[in-house]
Amino acid sequence: MTSPLQQKIKISGPSIVTANRTGDGVVIYRTGEKSWSARIADASVVRNADEARALLSEAVADDVGAIGAYIAPVDVIEGKIEPGNLREHIRSEGLTIPLLPVPA
Repeated sequence: MTSPLQQKIKISGPSIVTANRTGDGVVIYRTGEKSWSARIADASVVRNADEARALLSEAVADDVGAIGAYIAPVDVIEGKIEPGNLREHIRSEGLTIPLLPVPA
């Protein structure tokens, strides 16, 4: 499998870097302060391939706090960051079905 940093990056609009937190699997977003947040509103928005590559590179280097970092499209509407496709909308909203109870 090809590393995300070795893949050709194509950006067609505003994008963010997202991953999952290693401790509990929560969806997280890379911030401008070089940290992670569970709030998409805190995500650092990039608009070209060079910025995306740099943000992704620093995110991948943080393999203790996050796994599976990748670039995701977003829409910025009146300054508010919104998921740019169905996958990211589902990830930002959480589970689509209720969890079954854990047997005792």
